Amino acid sequence: MNIHVFGAGYVGLSNAILLANQHDVTIHDINAQKIEKLNKKESVIIDEMLQEALKMSSLHATLSNINLATKADIILLATPTNYDPNLNTFDTTSLNSIVEALAHHGYQNMVVIRSTIPVGFTQHLQNQYPSIKFIFMPEFLREGQAYYDNLHPSRIVIGSIHEESHVVSSMYLNLVSTPCPVLHVGFSEAEAIKLFANTYLAMRVSFFNELDSYAEVRGLNTQDIIEGVSLDPRIGHFYNNPSFGYGGYCLPKDTKQLLANYHNVPQNLISAIVEANATRKDHIASMILKRNPKVVGVYRLTMKSNSDNFRDSAIQGIMKRIKAKGIEVIVYEPYYHEDLFFNSRVVKDINEFKLMSDVIITNRMHKDIEDVKEKVYTRDITQKD
Repeated sequence: MNIHVFGAGYVGLSNAILLANQHDVTIHDINAQKIEKLNKKESVIIDEMLQEALKMSSLHATLSNINLATKADIILLATPTNYDPNLNTFDTTSLNSIVEALAHHGYQNMVVIRSTIPVGFTQHLQNQYPSIKFIFMPEFLREGQAYYDNLHPSRIVIGSIHEESHVVSSMYLNLVSTPCPVLHVGFSEAEAIKLFANTYLAMRVSFFNELDSYAEVRGLNTQDIIEGVSLDPRIGHFYNNPSFGYGGYCLPKDTKQLLANYHNVPQNLISAIVEANATRKDHIASMILKRNPKVVGVYRLTMKSNSDNFRDSAIQGIMKRIKAKGIEVIVYEPYYHEDLFFNSRVVKDINEFKLMSDVIITNRMHKDIEDVKEKVYTRDITQKD
């Protein structure tokens, strides 16, 4: 089939490369540098498996071109939908503009939305543009492992009212390496699945972080407590390594969006999950300040290893709290090439960084700073993401 993908982020690009294994795929983006790199078979995100797949891919890349896309059998939308705190909802401007342009050009085939959206958004589009066959297909991808997760999905969820949606689920099933369950549901149910899944993960992160806060304040061994709790098979030994808070592309914005969707619906837990992340950052900052540092070094801005994503990383929240107390903060981040990060000096040399820092904070421990372990503050217990 002829497939066009809008958005060359980790969702759009990993999907495009996967689909190009069996189909004629073109990826669109508004960033000319991204397009130039992709046409040279150079990945624009850090994902080793994706980089190797791209080298062998027949994927085409172009600056966003609605005229070209109207020839597609399927259009897949994976543009950013960041949470807008002023509107208390996702900013779906990019999706709206593309769909409006497609309708204006008379497009009547399938549009698969893989961006995360509010509950009810796809139905609203379907009502507004009845000639287009909309499908919402939530993604469950991890940063740095997006291509692997596309090949080995936990499930495929299709939200639609159209019989043609089975073509999409079959298309993905033919491409995956590991068979998985397929769930066909309504538009809003699929949207809710995405938001509730990520909010549950955020809740789990928050639970073990609050366990760690308790152990740290009371002088108890966090690792022993987590081990004993996680041996219960109903709880399990996963997603339980303490951190500075949940962050990244999905969890902060998805939890806030789900809470916004609870308007006029009774709840306590969803609010608590959102608030718990701020409380955790307050606690971490407080523990660092107790060391009375003059200079705090931030080792890595990224959310996890093998990632170049800084967006909404929890450590940035810690930085803001420390700087608000008048403490100098410096940063070591190999993937960041500017001299300043939000007015904090970026130190390019790791040895200079370690020498300058009174306290080094890191969300995840690394061999680079093992030699100055006495300076390091981290809540990383198992050295796993």
